[in-house]
Amino acid sequence: MFERLAELAIRRSRLILVVATVAVALMAALGAGAFGKLRGGGFDDPASQSSRAARVIDAKFGGETNLILLVRATEGRVDDPAAARDGASLVDRLKKEKNLTNVVSYWETNSPDLRSRDGREAMVLAHVTGDDTTQRDNAKELLATYTGPYTGPYKGALEVGAGGGAAVGSDLGAQVVDDLILAEAIAIPLTLILLLLIFGSVVAALLPLAIATIAIVGSFAQLFVLGSVTDVADTATNLTTALGLGLGIDYALLMVSRFREQLAAGSSVDDAVRRTVSTAGRTVAFSAATVAAALAALLVFPQYFLRSFGFAGVGVVVIAAVGTLFVMPALLAVLGHRVNSGRLPWAKSSAKPYAKPYAEKDRSGDRDPLYRDPLWGRLARTVMRRPGVTALPVLAVLLLAASPLLGITFGTPDERVLPEDAGSRQVSTALRENFDGSEDAALNIVIGTPVSKAPLESYATELAALPGVARVEASTGTYAGGTSAPPGPASAALGRPDAQRISVISSLEPKSDAAQALVAKVRAVTPPAGSQPLVGGNDAALVDSKDSIGGRLPIAVALITLTTFVLLFLFTGSVVHPLRALVLNGISLAATLGVMTWIFQDGHLSGLLGFTPQPMEMAMTVLMFCIAFGLSMDYEVFVTSRIKELHDLGADNETAVIDGLGHTGRIVSAAAFLLAVSFFAFGVAKISFMQMFGLGSGLAILIDAIAVRGVLVPAAMRLLGRSAWYAPGFLRTFHNRFGLSESGPEHTAAATVVAPAKDAAGV
Repeated sequence: MFERLAELAIRRSRLILVVATVAVALMAALGAGAFGKLRGGGFDDPASQSSRAARVIDAKFGGETNLILLVRATEGRVDDPAAARDGASLVDRLKKEKNLTNVVSYWETNSPDLRSRDGREAMVLAHVTGDDTTQRDNAKELLATYTGPYTGPYKGALEVGAGGGAAVGSDLGAQVVDDLILAEAIAIPLTLILLLLIFGSVVAALLPLAIATIAIVGSFAQLFVLGSVTDVADTATNLTTALGLGLGIDYALLMVSRFREQLAAGSSVDDAVRRTVSTAGRTVAFSAATVAAALAALLVFPQYFLRSFGFAGVGVVVIAAVGTLFVMPALLAVLGHRVNSGRLPWAKSSAKPYAKPYAEKDRSGDRDPLYRDPLWGRLARTVMRRPGVTALPVLAVLLLAASPLLGITFGTPDERVLPEDAGSRQVSTALRENFDGSEDAALNIVIGTPVSKAPLESYATELAALPGVARVEASTGTYAGGTSAPPGPASAALGRPDAQRISVISSLEPKSDAAQALVAKVRAVTPPAGSQPLVGGNDAALVDSKDSIGGRLPIAVALITLTTFVLLFLFTGSVVHPLRALVLNGISLAATLGVMTWIFQDGHLSGLLGFTPQPMEMAMTVLMFCIAFGLSMDYEVFVTSRIKELHDLGADNETAVIDGLGHTGRIVSAAAFLLAVSFFAFGVAKISFMQMFGLGSGLAILIDAIAVRGVLVPAAMRLLGRSAWYAPGFLRTFHNRFGLSESGPEHTAAATVVAPAKDAAGV
């Protein structure tokens, strides 16, 4: 297969480049409409009790409150004549808005719960209609119209701010776009500078950016297509652009480096293309398969936030790999030796590969004269001579970094992920501080069957008696502290002949452990006979989301483990290599997640990064795990491919590891640093969970490339010895028939002739 790809690139190079150019132009035109297809939210399980409650409330009661207008009197109190008249005017205008339902205000109800304790602020509650995306767009228009000084009969009497889920979603959607633009503005120029430093040649440095461009443009095109047929989260743009830029550069870097290496060894351009595709091309294909397998595990989760990353992530990996395997060989075939054009003053000559199989070398231990012993080769030699002394300190540091995981807690996004100057966050803070009980954090109970008055009163009274409940509002009245008040003007909207709605307002901190425990207590209260209440609201959604993700996480981990094991076995022919890779990757990921917990949950560096500490966002943590795992396997394949190539040529285990790392260490470290830059750029984001994702993914890449590939892999290979290549006889037979290796057929044949006799274990 790879040999045919190489021949196609050599014979039809210019045709391939023309087709690629047209394809990129078409994808760019298609991808221009991607943002219009994406949705906000997606963190909830649609089959959960809280989601079902929300749908019933939408259908029978006009929807839950998702927009809270905080109205402040510029002078005096909200009951003063000027403020009251402007408040009535505001409410009248809001009720005429076609995208709003269930508008309830203090000025209509005179409910003290809708007025602040100092009397200077009042609430207007409403529901913005539509799904998550439509709500976001509708909320954006409403906020632009009504927030700020209100121009009522008494101009300047009121100031209006907006909070609630719809306002937070609107601010979040706008901030995602701003963060993406800023991150790419940082990442792309830095990447170009680093490529120039790495390659020392202008032309060679531009080639990875060409593949990265294909990957990014293709990712936006696939987001447009996916968004047209399924739900895709708007934050997927951040992942796909960072991943497309990073993987496109990674794969192209590997291909260009191998091509220049072959040219430096004296190969013709055509032979260099053939050898590059049959070796580095195979590595790219296997690497893409491992990354795609890790991202595909996200499809087991019902939240479309995670599923959309699974679809989009797999797509961008495939696009980056296809661009590398088809377009890059054609570019190399056309450029030939001009790939080194524009050489910069600091550039050194390319490293040269081994010129002959190991079995043909001088057995005295002298190195091939074409081999240049780089830093990574010396590091690998040092580690393999003293594996315990070098590996144990690194292992201890990684385990120490992982220790904060012992205290990890999880949450879902709320207004606190936004910067402190975001309008919806400021309103949410004011609601918690100035009002008795947060309407935005209420538990919404809906009963989809008729309920008579007496059982409903008994049920509401029992709910009001639960610890942490400030009051309970039902169609039969308001219940608090063992007392009840008769139904008010807003109570009628809570009851229908065929359904009842109950609002449980808590005095607890939203999303705290106590608030989550209250959800379980509310659900445990005996309902009216013959009814099946559904409990929803933000805290209920958090509980349901944790249960949903936690219940499917073992399945996702099992799928990642199984597919990774199978792919690495097919690549290496060993059952030990996949196990070693899984263990070391698990250690590096635990260290990364531990550091992120220490920073974003425990609050260290919060002043520097400008975020509010809070529980780890569960969906984003799972996403970061899958991304980091896939990219770790990316570098596992990079390193193992060269080690196996040398092993197949007859090198002993120690020599294969030392020389394999000597050849690939610089490529892996450079690729890792370039990819980390793409992710670290999101450290300047103003959305805290995007900061966590970017910094965590970048840190995981560097830990893996430096600590794991540089120290732990050679130490493990030294301790395993020849058993690192072990496989049972039946699996070895299977691999000989169906497996693929890094080296092409001509090298496999050579290895068959010159390789030393195998021992009883088949090594």
